[in-house]
Amino acid sequence: MKFLRNILDKQSNHFEDGGKLAKLYPLYEAVDTLLYTSGKVTSKGSHVRDALDLKRMMLTVIYALIPAIIMALYNTGFQSNIGIASIANYEPTGWQQQFFLMLGLTFDSTSILSNIVLGALYFLPIYFVTLAVGGFWEVLFAVIRKHEINEGFFVTSMLFPLILPPDIPYWQVALGISFGVVIGKEVFGGVGMNILNPALTGRAFLFFAYPAQISGDKVWAAVDGMSQATPLSQFADNSMELTATWWNSFIGLIPGSMGETSALAILIGAAILIITKIGSWRIMLSVLVGMVIMSFTFNLIGSETNPMFAVTPAWHFVLGGFAFGAVFMATDPVSATFTNTGKYYYGFFIGVLCVLVRVVNPAFPEGMMLAILFMNVFAPIIDRFVIKGNIKRRLARNA
Repeated sequence: MKFLRNILDKQSNHFEDGGKLAKLYPLYEAVDTLLYTSGKVTSKGSHVRDALDLKRMMLTVIYALIPAIIMALYNTGFQSNIGIASIANYEPTGWQQQFFLMLGLTFDSTSILSNIVLGALYFLPIYFVTLAVGGFWEVLFAVIRKHEINEGFFVTSMLFPLILPPDIPYWQVALGISFGVVIGKEVFGGVGMNILNPALTGRAFLFFAYPAQISGDKVWAAVDGMSQATPLSQFADNSMELTATWWNSFIGLIPGSMGETSALAILIGAAILIITKIGSWRIMLSVLVGMVIMSFTFNLIGSETNPMFAVTPAWHFVLGGFAFGAVFMATDPVSATFTNTGKYYYGFFIGVLCVLVRVVNPAFPEGMMLAILFMNVFAPIIDRFVIKGNIKRRLARNA
């Protein structure tokens, strides 16, 4: 790696003040500090909380996302192969499936390799579009504002494809990530200043801009011209029989947004975040508690016309984006609450609102996205009340 270090050092003068590429210094700095720890140190007293810098912390989140990404690849291909098998004399027209056949593979849902490769042909282009378009906006704002490229986008670029259907048009991916980065983050001043989660902001924009396509009722399958109802929407529609078992829903072998289907993979990621102390276990736990209490409440009330009243906490946990949102979205360190006490209130109300939206409005069975965005707005208010309460109690003790 010394060879690479020497190359970066030799090129540094071109990007520093006075160099021909000085305006692109944020791009050089991003590559340099991603590969190596920054050589710059503070000249004044600092308060060191741990040995991680921000880039390493974000990389830990990406490591925690790997199980969900693997399951996203596998399940996308699995659902596609099942869909193809159900269509007699199916002729593939999508470039992904044609390229898949060129590799000498066959549409076989029992083949792990077949499922992963086919799933990758849908996931990776969405990821590359997200990275290219979102990265463009990050670099542009960094150059204009003359600051370093914020590493938070690396996590956003991973999260955004995972909360999308596999067959979403690429122009919608570009539009959604542009809205999420520019409107959800940069207009507030960039990383650390935004009050909304950028990935969820982009997803919400696509939902409200194109409700007929991204409705939460049905998701595209990775098969040309075919859509599948998610188990969550099957619960909401009393006329449909539930086709998925709880176990398949827990493993992730159900239709849905690519990275949200496997509660098992998400729990592995949650363990990584909690052990490394990157993700807040207080938020994760309180989201779960809020969901359980609210869903039990609806179970006790019951309804003859709304089948969502009967959905148990165990089903709420494995369906839709609940688990993914609780672990990776609600715990966003920028848009969540900062105080430990505030984290309990913040997470609890996310769980409550998620179930409330799912049950009371069965036309929109997925409520996790709106619940998190709504509580993002109230996170600063919660922290303010907690801090004021702490000050009041301390003053009372000192008096």
